[in-house]
Formats: sequence, structure tokens, C-alpha cells
Amino acid sequence: MILLVLLAWRLLRPDAWTAWVAAPLGLVHDLLTGAPIGLAITLWPLFMLALDVIDRRTTWRDYWIEWVLATLFIAAFVVAQWQVATWGGAAVPFAMVAPAILVGIACFPVAAFTVARLDRWRLGR
Repeated sequence: MILLVLLAWRLLRPDAWTAWVAAPLGLVHDLLTGAPIGLAITLWPLFMLALDVIDRRTTWRDYWIEWVLATLFIAAFVVAQWQVATWGGAAVPFAMVAPAILVGIACFPVAAFTVARLDRWRLGR
């Protein structure tokens, strides 16, 4: 959920958060979920830096492009978690991971809507 909010906020307001903010949020995620410490701390700032590069190279984005970008990052993170778990000895088939990817992708519009409402409230509009 933290990743969805981070991506939604970053795609809504690119200037609001810098890339380093993702590292402490990744630490919170790793501590709360029991994931190996360092996975989200490493990947989330890389996602933010990738979004910075994409912002510099594109002149415009619409909602569908943002959803595709979020889909790529969500899927990459869940697959990375799965891969690290298999390296650690967990025998989890990929078919068990696919629903987590689909739920994350399906929940992104809700997170984007919630972040947009919070940002509108924050700005006093």
C-alpha cells in the first residue's frame, strides 16, 4: 500500500517528493511486512529515479500512461520480492504471486484518486 501511495503521489506531483524520500518509506515497508531489510530501500528510490528520467524525456502524460508505469513498477517489486523469497528457500510458485500483482494494479486507481483528493484538500481547493 505504501508503494501505491508513493507512486500515485509521485505521478501526481513530481516536484513534491525527492527520490531519497523513498528510502525511509522502503525501510518502514520492510520492517512492517517482514521482507528482507534493504529490498524496498533499494528498489523504491530506483523507481523514483526512473520516474525522474521518464519525466525528463516525455513532454506529456495522461492517466493511462501513469497506470502503465505504476503497473510496471508494482509488478517489478512483487516479482523481486518473490525472487528474494525463493533465494531464501521459500518454495512459492509464481502462480501464487500473480494475484498480488493483479490486486496491486487494480488498487492503483483507488490510491491515485485518494492521493488526488488529499492533495486537493492539502492545497485548500
